[in-house]
Amino acid sequence: MMEKIAVYGSGKIGACEATLTTGNGFTTVVIGHSEAGLERCRKTMETNWDDLIKEGLATEQNKKAAMDLVTITNDPSALEGTTFVFEAVAEADDIKGSVYKDINQYAADNVIIASCTSSIGADILADLTDKPEQLLVAHPFQPAHMLPLVEVVLHDKTSKETLKRTQDILDKLSREVVVLNKSVPGFIVNRLAQALFRESIYMIEEGVTSAADIDKAVKFAVGMRYASIGLLEYYDDVGYDLETAIAKNVYPDLCDTKETQDLIKAGFASGKTGREAGEGLYDWSEKDVDDFRYRKQAPYFKGVKQWTMPE
Repeated sequence: MMEKIAVYGSGKIGACEATLTTGNGFTTVVIGHSEAGLERCRKTMETNWDDLIKEGLATEQNKKAAMDLVTITNDPSALEGTTFVFEAVAEADDIKGSVYKDINQYAADNVIIASCTSSIGADILADLTDKPEQLLVAHPFQPAHMLPLVEVVLHDKTSKETLKRTQDILDKLSREVVVLNKSVPGFIVNRLAQALFRESIYMIEEGVTSAADIDKAVKFAVGMRYASIGLLEYYDDVGYDLETAIAKNVYPDLCDTKETQDLIKAGFASGKTGREAGEGLYDWSEKDVDDFRYRKQAPYFKGVKQWTMPE
């Protein structure tokens, strides 16, 4: 079946999801909640296309054709007939529950709700809808239209048909899917990322090294290695004997704090909370922010070549 797609939520994730769906030829409805939000959504989509055009990955005609496929509105009745909804609203149960009522009221009876949540378990979300068998998590990574991975998270009531239809549509959108049979906090990627963040902050606090050198180690060793082979492929390749010997030496000294670390608490206290504040682990006044923004998305441009763009 040809799914009729909607995105409920007009923020950055919603705008990027709509860029992806229209960029692959799907007519898409975006539901927001304010006129300002709708305008930001449209501008974000246009900027996304301008970036692709600058890279030679799309044309002005592709952009126009894709933008002609999207309807951006605050009226949830525009969901009429929709069979697949990416839910991308704020991370609050009451907000999501209200949205699910709208979806079930206006969309098709067989509508699938694919939540883009990064922090709420699929089992919790399932309790917020009258059709839990038609809900799962489909967690993208920003920028959602370019980074291909999607974490699909099931709960014990998710139907096989819901999973299959979700996998089918994500495949048509050139996404790489990993399936979690149950929810755990952080899913896969954020659990791995938090382990790295925690250890990195620990090494800075202990005076072992600097933020810049940790980033250099990741970019020129860890990142390069695991961009072409898997983490556990590497583990098997090294072999259990050597990895076990390394673990015996390293595990006892790894950071195991369960609390926010002092370095980060100090940043909150001083207002130095990251790039948007001007300073965090780096002084961003000394960095080229445009260059950073380009580097942030540059690895993902190649995935766009797989899109089936409208013309």
